[in-house]
Amino acid sequence: MRRTRVLLVAVILIASMLLGACAKATKVPAPTEAPVATEAPVVTEAPTEAPAEVDPWADVVPAKEIVWWHQHTGSKREASIAKIVEDFNNTNEYGIKVTAEYAGSYNDIFNKMLPILNTPDVPDVVVGYQNQVATYQLANAMFDMNELINHPKYGLTKEEQDDFFPGFFAQDVFSLFGGQRLGLAPNRSMEVLYYNQDWLTELGYDGPPTTPEQFKEMACKAAVTPFSGATAGAASPIGYELSIDTSRFASWTFAFGGDMFDYTANQFTLNSDAAVQAWTFIQSLFADGCARLVTENYGDQTDFGNGTLLFTVGSSSGLPYYGDAVAADGTPFKWSVAAIPHTTPDPVQNVYGASISIPKSTPERELAAWLFVKYYTSADVNAEWAKASGYFPVKQSVASQFQDIFDADPAYKTAFDLLKFGKFEPPVPGYDFVRKNVVEPVMSNIVDDPTADVKALLDAANIEANKILAEQMAQIK
Repeated sequence: MRRTRVLLVAVILIASMLLGACAKATKVPAPTEAPVATEAPVVTEAPTEAPAEVDPWADVVPAKEIVWWHQHTGSKREASIAKIVEDFNNTNEYGIKVTAEYAGSYNDIFNKMLPILNTPDVPDVVVGYQNQVATYQLANAMFDMNELINHPKYGLTKEEQDDFFPGFFAQDVFSLFGGQRLGLAPNRSMEVLYYNQDWLTELGYDGPPTTPEQFKEMACKAAVTPFSGATAGAASPIGYELSIDTSRFASWTFAFGGDMFDYTANQFTLNSDAAVQAWTFIQSLFADGCARLVTENYGDQTDFGNGTLLFTVGSSSGLPYYGDAVAADGTPFKWSVAAIPHTTPDPVQNVYGASISIPKSTPERELAAWLFVKYYTSADVNAEWAKASGYFPVKQSVASQFQDIFDADPAYKTAFDLLKFGKFEPPVPGYDFVRKNVVEPVMSNIVDDPTADVKALLDAANIEANKILAEQMAQIK
């Protein structure tokens, strides 16, 4: 931390006690007498006031050129990013020029960041999930935004801070690192159930399932009852396609009332009773021929669009892509989204999203990066970005600007209304390694073998996950 306090305190206290003649013995009062009052010390000089705190950013001049690494693709998102960056570059009073660079997927960026942490080669702004940023911070490599977020000149006002949805705003404050703020949310997404309503109607159902039992009944019926609107020559019908993705593991575990992590014991709980129940349920779908795996990137979107897939679970950010898939052959059907079928009284939705963070570099680069982060997450820019990207906005005040979106896309409104039921995946160091090396392999093992012991597999996975966590925590500097 560069923040220092200059303490110039000079307190001189000169006191004298007037107790009468020093040579005479003190008279001891009788028990009934009142105590003799002692005169107060005489202070000859008032204490000096504590000096004002010195602002460590007062003389810092923002860097003129900074780089932002992001993962966004697609013409609408790319065009929106280009406009946001151009507007910032043309209007900020400091002459800062941001260069936005597509740096690959989240995993690509994570792998690129690890070897360059604490070097001049880091980007000035980087996108990342909380667990990825926590991994970077094991090396004390990320800038704590608390240094600037309340700054009288450069910071956010209380009103601007309060405008964030509280859960989104709090998600990037890391108790593991003493309450440091290592990111700020520009958008959020949520796992939802996509369903083909026209097919459900043909199967005799009025709406989507709300419980796992209803989900299985509908999925299994769809597997033997093709949709009349299916594209000719498409794949055989199926009720559900599962992506081997840890967010699916979390979504189904949450829906059965569980969690992946115990935040009191700071340990993974991949083998909780709820997780075992959830993944025994998913295994049964495969065993009964009601589900299959997604075998290619976004294959579930394609199969959903051609009318051979009744249900899929995926990110709400995919809403426009599902719409495109449904309309691709010119014969769109009625579809929408719903909560993940659940055993809990209320839905429990997996809400997630990468934030934008600032790697440590120089004060000049860090200040310029913060000023761009502040602009990018401001209310009007946030609304512009959410509309173009399909993500949810993070500012509460912009909801009134979305009525046209809600009217035009009821599925988006349905998903937006489920945000209050949000739950988050573990924001802990090493979670990327747990996702790829532990959770996704065990998901495959569970559904590949209908006779596999789900609890035994999850017990072994949990041991390995906590071993990875312990190894990561041992690296804190």
